[in-house]
Amino acid sequence: MEDMFQVLVGTDDEAMSWQARSLCAQTDPEAFFPEKGGSTREAKQICEHCEVRAECLDYALANDERFGIWGGLSEMERRRLRRSA
Repeated sequence: MEDMFQVLVGTDDEAMSWQARSLCAQTDPEAFFPEKGGSTREAKQICEHCEVRAECLDYALANDERFGIWGGLSEMERRRLRRSA
């Protein structure tokens, strides 16, 4: 879990500069990777107030992120979004 944040924060790619402004980088990463069947409520509430939510979701969709909450959506929600697009 933390490895994901280290990879994103550690990159010099300007396209990833949104990550430094994300609220999730300032909170406990455990909330964004709940156990199977665990609550996603805390992570989604944080995402609601994040200024880079759209960039985060775009990243997750473009990179086929299969775990965690990205841009306020779970993997199941992102899968549904892909199907409807």
